[in-house]
Amino acid sequence: MTATQQYLEFNLPGSVDVAILRAGFVTPLSDLGVMICSGADAASFLHRQLTNDVEHLRTDEARLAAYCTAQGRLLASFLMWKSGDQILLQTPREILPGVQKRLQMFVLRDKAKLADASDTLVQIGLGGVAASDALMAWFSSLPDAPYAKTDGEHGSLIRVADAFDAPRYLWICDTQTLSQVWPSLAASLNPAPESAWRLAEIDAGIAHISAATQEKFVAQMVNLELVGGVNFRKGCYPGQEVVARTQYLGKVRRRMLAASINLSDSEVAPATDVYASNDPSQPCGMIVIAERSSSNQIACLVSLRLPVPEGVSVHLGSALGPMLQFRPLPYPLPEDGERS
Repeated sequence: MTATQQYLEFNLPGSVDVAILRAGFVTPLSDLGVMICSGADAASFLHRQLTNDVEHLRTDEARLAAYCTAQGRLLASFLMWKSGDQILLQTPREILPGVQKRLQMFVLRDKAKLADASDTLVQIGLGGVAASDALMAWFSSLPDAPYAKTDGEHGSLIRVADAFDAPRYLWICDTQTLSQVWPSLAASLNPAPESAWRLAEIDAGIAHISAATQEKFVAQMVNLELVGGVNFRKGCYPGQEVVARTQYLGKVRRRMLAASINLSDSEVAPATDVYASNDPSQPCGMIVIAERSSSNQIACLVSLRLPVPEGVSVHLGSALGPMLQFRPLPYPLPEDGERS
């Protein structure tokens, strides 16, 4: 049985409640895939392709990274970690085959091989106040800071960015381990649909590039360098010149902000345009990721042209659409003119 088939056996609720997620939740992450890069040149090959340092990636940590076009536009966002001599890259399943195919074109003489491991490796997302205690039954020690990683007999555990004022973890294991641990996790935590993880990512201010948003943003437009996803001291990679120029020579005119939208009768898709009330003729930004947080509200991350003039409101779909209510991100944005 593949990981995907096993996920389908779980009886998960169809909606989420933020208060329940804050208390403690567990969710299977079948919408996220894993690509493995192996071989003697795996790290050096990826180091030349991605926005972050891969050559110095340790086995006790994880890092965010992205893959860009030559024009600096994001094709994929990753969480990456190392296991032995393999580099593992987590990205949405819907874009993984295309990204893998594109990366494979540039392997050339490198001793590196790319493989899709999405149906053999299981990913479980856990978070909330009770998550740490639930994990102690399976791991002798837990990662003590975001992006720290621990390996044990039951798999690998990565602490990712906190959400809902509590730690959050990614557990990577095999299908046999999933069968063993799920009943215990479901008894001590609230089983949740995959949308809970996306909602937690929004709360943490972490962008995901999906099929709809490929080639829509450069790194700074989704705050990638603010959350540790860009290394400006490493060597060249596709789009590096654009990313560096935006950072040091230009002005970051678009930033990602967190917002909520009062909307009960429809969902919000990534790449939906948003409009400022003072200029209805052209969009001023775009939805990066959105997820329903209650029966009448959508939480989202939106890449927006800044600054928004005082007294100007921002609306979904048109200048007459639902208004976005902005809220603080869990990390600071640089002041106008500052460099992160």
